[in-house]
Amino acid sequence: MIAVVSATGMTAVLGGCGTTGSSDVTLRLVAADYGDSAANSSQKYWDRLARAYEAKHADVKVDVTVYSWNDVDRKVKEMVADGQAPDLAQIGSYADYAAAGELYEAGDLLSIPVQADFPSQLAEAGQWSHAQYGIPFAGSTRVLFYNKTLFSEAGITPPTTWKELAADAEALKAHGVKYPYALPLGPEEAQAETMQWLLSGGSGYTDDIGTYTIDSPQNVDTFTWLKDELVGKGLTGPTAPGKLNRATAFAAFADGQVGMLNGHPTLIKQAEKKGVKFGTVPMPARAGQTTTTASMGVTDWMAAFKQNGHAEQVGDFLDYVYSEKNVLDFSREYGLLPVTTSASQTMTDSPQGQDKQLLPFLEQLPTSELYPAGKTSWAAVSADVKKQIGTAVTSTGDPTAVLTRLQAEATAADSRTKTG
Repeated sequence: MIAVVSATGMTAVLGGCGTTGSSDVTLRLVAADYGDSAANSSQKYWDRLARAYEAKHADVKVDVTVYSWNDVDRKVKEMVADGQAPDLAQIGSYADYAAAGELYEAGDLLSIPVQADFPSQLAEAGQWSHAQYGIPFAGSTRVLFYNKTLFSEAGITPPTTWKELAADAEALKAHGVKYPYALPLGPEEAQAETMQWLLSGGSGYTDDIGTYTIDSPQNVDTFTWLKDELVGKGLTGPTAPGKLNRATAFAAFADGQVGMLNGHPTLIKQAEKKGVKFGTVPMPARAGQTTTTASMGVTDWMAAFKQNGHAEQVGDFLDYVYSEKNVLDFSREYGLLPVTTSASQTMTDSPQGQDKQLLPFLEQLPTSELYPAGKTSWAAVSADVKKQIGTAVTSTGDPTAVLTRLQAEATAADSRTKTG
């Protein structure tokens, strides 16, 4: 993303907020799941929050449906296409809906204090055509996690360059580690792993003015290196990267089967629960560099659809969702970064429990590079990356051909959304 930066692959669970009796307005919210099991599904978080809100608003009922990150964006797209848009959708992109005139502007919904509480970088990332439609929801940055026990047994130290990363992976493989470096380029969140590697190679999805540069020479070199130096040498484990999802890679790390992988804050709690001793370092960079030019940040989005016309109720509910207490509760429950200044300041000033471990991630967020979510073509481009990027590193794959094809599709998608 911030996001992760974060899906779990869980099946959909229909909400049931537990209220009875009649109400004047029912708000329908579709949300993504940040849990790693049924026990901590986001359904439980939203149901608690909805019940608490309904207790103070007898005329409003909030129905919540939670889907895994594998499904949520597609489900919302289908609902909108069928003329059954939810009132609120907590998803991965917003710009295509904004361009179609289907969303409320944030300023038409949120109170001034709540709207002003978003850091400027995140508020600007939520803009389409100079107006904010995407409301940040949960953030993360990415670092390289490594298993301290496996590293000690192999007699190696955390890498700072790609060459060192490959050498460490070789040593881990020699000691029988199942996944020396886990490379999740499966359809769940391939766009995130891809972006982190593109950044560490000195490029990215777009240039400074927002033009897609997917097939830049640096990006081709990056994926050629991944294919030849990691995947081709058997350093990424038994599962083909194009088949390996982020949730599976995280679970393997928590089970002590992974030497290194890119991770976001939710992995901390997952690994600690299994007793894994781990460390984190910045993502290694291309040879000749000691640090990456930019850390990767991910912010997911809340979008409010106009179709049902519940602007007043939606705005009031969102003010409640983004109260400092609720933002902190969600961040602490799922190991994610707050997207409001007030909650971030509280976490920094008075860290509780896991907060201290989140501080290094939180410090990176203001200067991190986010997905080009303000481009109306991003949803389609992200979907194409998820489907295709894994083929670039197979034994018969051609990184140049795959990236060139993705670039052509991105340019065409960009052109369609600008003219359409």
